[in-house]
Amino acid sequence: MLRVLLPLFIFSLTSSVRGKDADQKYTTKYDGVDLESVVKNERLLKSYVDCLLDKGRCTPDGLELKKNMPDAIETDCSKCSEKQKEGSDFIMEYLIDHKPEYWEALEVKYDPDGAYKRRYLEAKRNEVRAEAVE
Repeated sequence: MLRVLLPLFIFSLTSSVRGKDADQKYTTKYDGVDLESVVKNERLLKSYVDCLLDKGRCTPDGLELKKNMPDAIETDCSKCSEKQKEGSDFIMEYLIDHKPEYWEALEVKYDPDGAYKRRYLEAKRNEVRAEAVE
C-alpha cells in the first residue's frame, strides 16, 4: 500500500490524473526527477515530508501529491507507471534504512498497519537468503 507514497511524493511528483477512468495513469511529467539527488538534499526531502504531514507549506506539486495520495494508496499504485513504481520502492527503502524518523511519521498517517514495511523487510530477508545460496 505505502509503496505508492513516495513515487508520487518525490519520484513522479504526480500532479494529476489524465482522466477519471480507473484505467487512466498518473502523469509521467516528473518521471525524470533524479531521486538520488533528492534523498541527498535534506532540506528538500524534509520539505516534502513536512508537506505530506501537514507540518509545512506545500509547493503546487506537493498539494497535488496530497490530493492524489489516497487514491494511489487505495489502488496500490495501479495508475503509476513502471518507473514510478520503481522510484517509490527506491524512496521508501531509503527512508526505512536511512531516515526511520521520516518513515515512521509517514507510516502512521498513510500505512498505519505497517503493511509496506513488512513486505519490504520480508523481501530483503529473501534477497539475503538467495545470495547466501549462490
